[in-house]
This record gives sequence, structure tokens and C-alpha cells, in this order.
Amino acid sequence: GSMNVGRYWHTASVLLDGEVLVTGGSNINNSFINSAELYDPSKGSWTLTGSMTRRRYGHIACVLQNGHVLVAGGNDDTSELYTPSTGLWIMTGTMNGARFFSTGTVLPNGKV
Repeated sequence: GSMNVGRYWHTASVLLDGEVLVTGGSNINNSFINSAELYDPSKGSWTLTGSMTRRRYGHIACVLQNGHVLVAGGNDDTSELYTPSTGLWIMTGTMNGARFFSTGTVLPNGKV
């Protein structure tokens, strides 16, 4: 199936239930976006979910051990968490500096 919003410079994260969360990026008009959507591989379909609080591109996304998704950086120095069970985002803080097109890794102790 086709995504609801065409995008590039986004992230894609495999959630614990097997769905794929796609966040942010830039659309065909080169506008940064905060929308997010879920891909269900068992149905081959996309559905919109809650939008991030900030428009982001070039950011990181990490699935944490508890199933939440941490999104941080890109064109912004803030971070936020996605809760799959509710589809909601909450701001979690500000990094010491913006990170653009960086990487994030969940360590064994749960830190990123």
C-alpha cells in the first residue's frame, strides 16, 4: 500500500508488535513535517497516528526496551517519546546540542 504522506529524510522503526512507525521528514514541497504513520505488514496498509510535537527531518528514532519510541534531534535539539498503545507524543527534554543526520543506539542498560 501507499503511505498517506510522501516523505524523505524521515525515520522508520520496527515496533515490538511488528508494525513500522514512520516519522517526520520533508514532503515533496520541501516542507518539514511532524506527521507519523504506521505500516501493518500483515495487512499491507498504512494508517496515520498521532503527530509529533515538532516538525523534524534528519532526526533519530530508537525503539526503547519498553516499546516506546524516542525521537530526537534533526533540525531541532529537542526529543520526544511516542507511546504505541495511545498514539501520543510527549516532549522529553532538550539535548546539549542539535544532532543532524546522526545515529542513536539503545544500549543494554536502556540508555540511548
